[in-house]
Amino acid sequence: MKTFSIEQLIEGIKSGDKRLLGKAITLIESKKPEHRELAEQLLKEILPFTGNSVRIGVTGVPGAGKSTFIENFGRLLLKKGKKVAVLAIDPSSSLNKGSILGDKTRMEELAREENAFIRPSPSSGFLGGVANTTFETMMLCEAAGYDTILIETVGVGQSEVLVSDITDVFLFLKIIGGGDELQGIKRGIMEMVDIIFINKVEEGNQQKAKNTKLELLRALHFLPSKEKNWKVPVLLGSALHNTGLNEVDEKIDQFIRMKRESGSFDKTRQFQAEKRFDYWVQEYILQKAKEEQSTGDSYELHKKIASDLKSNPSSEAKRFVEKLLKK
Repeated sequence: MKTFSIEQLIEGIKSGDKRLLGKAITLIESKKPEHRELAEQLLKEILPFTGNSVRIGVTGVPGAGKSTFIENFGRLLLKKGKKVAVLAIDPSSSLNKGSILGDKTRMEELAREENAFIRPSPSSGFLGGVANTTFETMMLCEAAGYDTILIETVGVGQSEVLVSDITDVFLFLKIIGGGDELQGIKRGIMEMVDIIFINKVEEGNQQKAKNTKLELLRALHFLPSKEKNWKVPVLLGSALHNTGLNEVDEKIDQFIRMKRESGSFDKTRQFQAEKRFDYWVQEYILQKAKEEQSTGDSYELHKKIASDLKSNPSSEAKRFVEKLLKK
């Protein structure tokens, strides 16, 4: 397999070469130490060309139609002159970290578009509905000139609110169900959403959809506002039949404009970068602790004590960290 230099990858990214962009993403996803060093260099070099996109997280329960929504919403954005990147996170097996990676085949029409880029990535067991390098992958896509980045999350429940830590807009897809329409919607997600889209609304279920909308609006009324100048809208439509998608785009534009005018857009981006810093500090400390001979043996010893339930895992972790910092 041909390898590319960092310079070649950077030039390829900046020129919009999808193949080299894909190679660069593969590099930053790698956990090999030699690849991590190259990835750090690559991210440092492309940093001045990042930050110019709107990052949109799309979440929802399985069956809510996330892939269909993203494909048709992405095509709508393309018609408006946007360049669209889709980061589709596939759930990984907890046993072998394997992933289906089927989203690219589910978005065939969007994948054929010249100004669209779709990258399926395994979550590799990482919580929060995203992959552990999704943030860095977004940066590469921004450097490649994609001004709208859609992140289709795993759809794993409450832990998925973590996607809001790396996006500008958190869009929640809801479908009409039987009984209590709010059943199964975690309070954590409801507190973090910016826009709600009730999908799969057709002629036969419009009244049920309106009832669902009213219940959601009532629930939102009792929750604290994420943005003080923003009232979360609940929109109706069908991604399959391309209804309601223009309204979603308009609300996203309105929301981003409000955040920029209030100054919260840049503050949120800074906060997100700090969160990534904290994440990578933990990752690198753990990696170093395992690699060093003196701490590696201690790590395995404390882990064995925890796994044998001879001690509470959190207490044993605290003992190891205290010992590590003393060194």
